[in-house]
Amino acid sequence: MDEQEMNEYFQEDAEEFTEEVTDNQKPEEEFTEEVQDESEIEEDESLPFAKAEVVRLMKQNLDSDKMIRERVKVEMNKFLGEVLRKVCYQLNQYPYTTIEYEMLKESIYPYENIERINEEKKRILKHLDAIKADCDALSMDVKVTLRLNASDDTDEDDIFK
Repeated sequence: MDEQEMNEYFQEDAEEFTEEVTDNQKPEEEFTEEVQDESEIEEDESLPFAKAEVVRLMKQNLDSDKMIRERVKVEMNKFLGEVLRKVCYQLNQYPYTTIEYEMLKESIYPYENIERINEEKKRILKHLDAIKADCDALSMDVKVTLRLNASDDTDEDDIFK
């Protein structure tokens, strides 16, 4: 290749590259989000777990067509670390120096049985609403009875006058 052919070749490549870059430009807000994500990537050293492992587990449990934003990956990692801290705090409440499996089971119970706990909460709230309705009905009965008694008293007073 002579020098002129090389210049033409590189000029064509440069034009194709410029066209590709122009076609693939993202809106400004997406670019801004990417920059923010990059700053969060630098904070990965402060995350409690290896990010790749958390992402792998998330992808295992999500539909294959789902994409996970960087912030979601970081926040999931932090959330899992917080759950671990809470469980360990609960384990620290035991006076023993050795942590047994039964202690762990008791400490993770709220996380393992959250659906059942929520169902129990709904059942209790419905029961409390029924009790409240009964109390309201009894209250109305008492008020009516007192009104009747009060009107009976006024009739007696009229007789003595």
